[in-house]
Amino acid sequence: MTEPRARLRAAACSDIGPHRATNQDAAFTAPWGAAVADGVGGGPAGDLASAAFIHRLAAGRLDGLEPVQLADTVRSANWDLRAHVERDPSLSGMATTFTGLFASRDGGLLLAHTGDSRAYRLRDGHLVQQSRDDSLVQALVDQGLVSMADAASHPRRNIITASLSGAERDAATVTTHDALPGDRWLLCSDGLTDYVPDEEIRVLMVQNRDAAATAEACVSLALLAGSRDNVTVVVCDVVDTLAADWSAPAATTFHGAAAERFMEGLESA
Repeated sequence: MTEPRARLRAAACSDIGPHRATNQDAAFTAPWGAAVADGVGGGPAGDLASAAFIHRLAAGRLDGLEPVQLADTVRSANWDLRAHVERDPSLSGMATTFTGLFASRDGGLLLAHTGDSRAYRLRDGHLVQQSRDDSLVQALVDQGLVSMADAASHPRRNIITASLSGAERDAATVTTHDALPGDRWLLCSDGLTDYVPDEEIRVLMVQNRDAAATAEACVSLALLAGSRDNVTVVVCDVVDTLAADWSAPAATTFHGAAAERFMEGLESA
């Protein structure tokens, strides 16, 4: 397999927040990809759903895949959720959102998404949402029944229309993107975007050069804004492996629920 030139210098920050008993967000970062998942509220074991999916996905090392291969790998990780439910029927109904960014075979990037966790790209100072929310409010916006200005504060904004639950019909939308060194991507749970306007996120993305510092600043701002949810932010800087400042790849790291569950096997492997 040809080694893709594009790589991600990625970092993440996840906080349970002051109003939740558990962190149902999970994330991972690696030079070849990163992702965030948010356990669906109102269902059982949201932390298990997000953590199990993230670990199963990261174990596949999605490095240099084509869109169809990535979609198949997401589907396989989704089946792992079904296996958990088959072993313990009390988990029936657990589900998670998912947004992930991965190096593709052709040297570009692949974005995989389902639910209302989001992906943004900062390029030349402009922050543009690259994912589309799978939500009731987004459907109302598409139909012209709700304005974009009202969508952010709509009382039903947290009702999603797609997620991963282990069902056969579950799927992620996969889109292709160019990988321009200097681009910065942000993947996040709605604990950030429900409370912090895009423009304030953009300012933090521009002001902070370090990916880890940017992720931490975004989480801190969400908590300061009164977020009542878990908050998870992943920041990915697109770098060129031929650049002078490229350093050896870091190991895959897990965050949130994924750092609390399923780590024993990895540490002893």
